Amino acid sequence: MTNLGAIISGQREFFSSGQTRSLKYRKEQLEKLTRWIKTHDEAILSALREDLGKARFEGYATEVGIVLDELRYVRNHLSAWAGDKRVPSPMKQFPSKCFRRPEPYGCVLLMSPWNYPFQLTAAPLVGAIAAGNCAIVKPSAYSPKTSSIIADMIGQCFPENYIAIVEGGREQNNALLTHKFDYIFFTGSISVGKNVMRAAAETLTPITLELGGKSPCIVDETANYHLAAKRIAWGKFLNAGQTCVAPDYLLIHKEIKDPFVRALAKCVSEFYGADPLACSDYPKMINEKHFDRVLGLIRDEEVLLGGTSNRDLLKIAPTVIDHVRSDSPAMGEEIFGPVLPIISFENLRQVVEQVTSRPKPLACYIFTNNKQNEGFLLDSLSFGGGCVNDTVVHLATSHMPFGGVGESGMGGYHGKASFDTFSHYKSVLKKSQMIDLPLRYPPYKEAYLKLLKKI
Repeated sequence: MTNLGAIISGQREFFSSGQTRSLKYRKEQLEKLTRWIKTHDEAILSALREDLGKARFEGYATEVGIVLDELRYVRNHLSAWAGDKRVPSPMKQFPSKCFRRPEPYGCVLLMSPWNYPFQLTAAPLVGAIAAGNCAIVKPSAYSPKTSSIIADMIGQCFPENYIAIVEGGREQNNALLTHKFDYIFFTGSISVGKNVMRAAAETLTPITLELGGKSPCIVDETANYHLAAKRIAWGKFLNAGQTCVAPDYLLIHKEIKDPFVRALAKCVSEFYGADPLACSDYPKMINEKHFDRVLGLIRDEEVLLGGTSNRDLLKIAPTVIDHVRSDSPAMGEEIFGPVLPIISFENLRQVVEQVTSRPKPLACYIFTNNKQNEGFLLDSLSFGGGCVNDTVVHLATSHMPFGGVGESGMGGYHGKASFDTFSHYKSVLKKSQMIDLPLRYPPYKEAYLKLLKKI
């Protein structure tokens, strides 16, 4: 096994040299990463194809392109972010000035998942580099081809005492968590996230958790259900449903349920053909374990669409199930596959009751043409982020942080939020030496107390 202690020790020594704090050095590393990705984008897309069956367009749009956009945005704004931030000084400390200075944490650990293996590894790395940290990157063993490409990228771009990669499975994960880091950034399942947080608590290490949960999609009676069907079908069956912000279940007004289902079936046919299992653009499940788990969620359900599968290809057709109960297997866990349960409602109070009876989700999607309904749902429901009249695309911007709330995660990143996540802001008050008011020093006088109360 890799000598983790030696790698971490080497990174701490390199960080102590102060080189990573140089703004020029950080920008050079981000530029180096950009050039490598642009030069090797076809190899990255091929790896994504082998691991997950992603079409080249989907791989570029949801992984490579997002990372390049993030790199461009961060490089353009880094100088402004890295400077001192002046804040008002209290009158009682006159004359003085106050400011907040961002500094890197030091040696950080980035643990990424298999479903968007390139994007969810490289995007946090951009933030860690921009903030001036050293980093150890641990990609998922479930996506070995992409993990290998990431290893090539890191090995060719950075020395190990600056950015290092540790490949492997659970054994390597557990070994990493026995070491002390200055920050941990984890993306993955809730169950593993709890283990990571437990380990971080032992060393009082600050942490960001990007998790998941059951993200609701709500379609009221005023929605354009044809467009809603197209955008929900795209967001749900993207990456064969293996997306942490995919619509997990659909809450739809009973008046438009039947025409919506017909529109959704039409969209699936237009996207993937009469037999989605034979469509080269339709991705596969990551492995047999997850293939069997997702099939188990629909075993005893009423299937309105799909339900077929091919074990040899590890593909499950886009599937819609109806009349699901609150205790149905499909409602007991995050689906993370191409299965969409449908629940009809009569009023929005029922929607709020249904959503708030579960842990706070990572995402929420609202389809409506009624501003009052939109406002009511946005005010009534707590979630990490989401869209009105679309799905998934809220995370594809560097202008807003992406993250969860409650059991769906803590902390956020993308753009400025990534820089902030991997930076500690020191609060500093610089006091003038020209004046030194005597009233704060003992012995205290009653007159001084009266003056203090007035101030």
